[in-house]
Order: sequence, then C-alpha cells, then structure tokens
Amino acid sequence: MKKLLALALCCFGPDYAMAQTTLSLGEAIRVAAINSRQIQLAENASQTARARYHETDAMFLPKVGIDYTAMVTNSPMQAFGIRLQQRKITQSDFAPDLLNRPGATGNFITEASLLQPLFNPDMLAMRDAARKQVTAAGFEKQRVAEFVRFSVESAYCQLQLAYEMTAVASQEKETLQSIYESVQNRFDQGYVQKSDLLNVEVRLRETEAQLSSAFAAIEEYSDELSLWMGKPLGDRYAVESIPVESPDVSITSLPEDRSDFRALNVSVSVYDDLMKATRRSSLPKINAFASYMLNDPALWGFGSGAYLAGVKLSWAIFQGGDVKRKLATHQLEKQRVLLQLADRKDQDRNGLLKAIRELTEAGFRLKQYHTAIAQAREALAILENRFRQGLATTTEVLTAQTQLSRQRLAYDQTIASRNMTLAYIRFLTAH
Repeated sequence: MKKLLALALCCFGPDYAMAQTTLSLGEAIRVAAINSRQIQLAENASQTARARYHETDAMFLPKVGIDYTAMVTNSPMQAFGIRLQQRKITQSDFAPDLLNRPGATGNFITEASLLQPLFNPDMLAMRDAARKQVTAAGFEKQRVAEFVRFSVESAYCQLQLAYEMTAVASQEKETLQSIYESVQNRFDQGYVQKSDLLNVEVRLRETEAQLSSAFAAIEEYSDELSLWMGKPLGDRYAVESIPVESPDVSITSLPEDRSDFRALNVSVSVYDDLMKATRRSSLPKINAFASYMLNDPALWGFGSGAYLAGVKLSWAIFQGGDVKRKLATHQLEKQRVLLQLADRKDQDRNGLLKAIRELTEAGFRLKQYHTAIAQAREALAILENRFRQGLATTTEVLTAQTQLSRQRLAYDQTIASRNMTLAYIRFLTAH
C-alpha cells in the first residue's frame, strides 16, 4: 500500500507529497486527553462547581467590617444625638433655643462590626446541594473524556479508510494505465475502435477523480484529528492500517453506573436538597452580632467609644407564597432531569441494540466481500489474459476492473464501519 500511495503522491504533484506526521491511535487519544478543549471546558466546570461549594463556607465564618463615615446636620433631634454619642453634652446644651435651632453639627464615625452565623438550617441544605454539584461535575467531566476518546477513534478510523480508498484508487489507476497503453497500441495498429480507447480514458479520468476525493478526505480527517488534539490545522497524519478488530462484545446492556447516568442521578438529589433548603427558609434563624463605634467631632478623631453586642433570632413566618412557588419550580426542574435520564437510557439502549445488529451484519458482509474479491480478482485475471489474446473486449475488462475495485472498497468500508461500531459500543457501555 505504501508503494501505491507513493506513486499516487507523485502523480498528483508536490501539494500532495508534503511531509506527513506519523500518528498512532494511542498517541492521538493521549494528546486529545491533554489538549482537548472539551475536556478543558469540563475541567473548568468542575472547578467552578468546587468554587461555588467553598462559597458556602461563609455560613460558618464570621463577617468583619470597618466603616468610616463623615456627616453634618442641623436637625434638632439628630444634632442632639450626635452630641450625646460624642459624650459632649453640657448643661448649656439643654437651652430651648439651642435644642430647637442647633447649628451645623458634624460627626466622624469609625465603626468595626462583626456578624457570626449561628444557626441557619436553609444554608446547611444549600451546602449539601453545592457539594453534590461538585460530584455531578466530576461525573460529567468523565463522560466528556469518554466522548472525546470515541470521537478521536472515529476520526482516526475515517482517516484509515481514506488511506485505504487512496490505495485502491491508486492500484486501479495503475491497472487502467496499463490497459490504456495496450488499447492505444491496438488502436494504432487498427485492431480496436476509437470508442474502446475513449472508454478506457473515461474510466481513467473517473479513477483520478476518486483518487482526488480520497486525498481530500485525508486532509479533512487529519484536520478533524488536529481539532480534537488541540493542534494547528494543516498537518497530514500517516496512520496505521485498518485493523480487523474482533467483534466479540461481552457487554450487551447499558451499565447503570455509567458516568453521565450517575451525574443525572446526583442532579436529581441536588433538587431534593434545594427543596429542603426552601422549606427550611421558613424556620427561625439565629445570628450573633457586635459592633464597636467611635464618634468624634474632629476629622481623624477617635474618641467616645461604645460597643453593641447581641444575638438575633429572626423568623419569616409568611413570605407571600414565595416558598410554595419555589418548591413547585424545583419539583418541575427535578422532573425534567428525571425525564432526561429516562430518555437518554432509552435512546442509548436502542443505539446499543442497533449497533450489535450492525456488528452481526458487518461480519456476514465481510465474509461475502472476501469471497467476492477473490472471485472478482480471478475474473479480471482471466479477462486480462483473454484480452491480450484478442478474445475479450475492452468493455469486459473495464467492467471486471470496476467490479473488483467496488468489492475492495466495500470490504474496506465494512471493516471501518465495524471498527467504528465497536468504538461506539465501548462508548455506550463505558463505566
């Protein structure tokens, strides 16, 4: 096959004779597992879920803040309060005229505050939901990696088929070129008609067109592999020959613990926690608070300190039906995930059964094509021998050559199809 490809490359000029990079399937899978953007996106989603989980650490940790405020007012009540907070009250401050018409009173406030959550049952359920989302994201990442592997296997198999098509077309072109030279000599000697020569030329041009399409397919699937591997487009890969894989399939049913199924099951559990958090939002909450405040009439003054500390119990007894509406929304979203899970299982069960049937059919077709190729090759050899003796027509030889090429292509396509079907079954039944 390598000699035929080399001959075809030379026939089609330097554009097709560019350097190729040898690539094995194992190497393609390894590089894609590292550089695939789909896997990188899944890893980003997993890290995002983990970061959101750590956001819930705030339910245990205190919140501390410092504020600095400058204000001025001539409001009688606020002005008196400011003087009181500054501990500047004197007997003269109680004069009616001063109480009723105070001048501009300024205050500079420095406040340190502390809020310590003590008991927030709804946040505990939210934290459980966030933790399960991390688990679901991990399963989804695993499934993305399995999909990338399957996609690389499919593209690699298509590239192998493109090379096989190139080999078949190159060999056919070589045979047709030999036939053309023989018919040309006979035409020059007046033994055949010009129509025979034209028939060979037409078939030769068709084969060249098929060869060009095969080279285009090599470029197309090389670029597809480059995309999956995160490499620049334009490289052409030399691949291994198409292996005839064993069709033995030990697993004929979908595993219940497949990563995407587990991700959806965890998502169902997430909505259970969200509904639990919504119900708990009606329960009392307990939080501790404390502050220390400095009030001073001068800028950058830090006098007249005072503290405030306490524990707050809050209970939202009625929230305007908000809890009921949120519960209904979460229930519908949970039902949607359950339907997605059931639909995916049904679709994939159908796909698995179809793939197993295709595998059985492919095995039968391979046996038939193998026999047909041997018969077509023998028929072509007989007709070529008869043609050299002048006992067979050009049309008969061309028909036999076309039949052999079609059987070889059908055989290669069936092998590639079976290999892709096996990869698809491995993808469907992956753990």
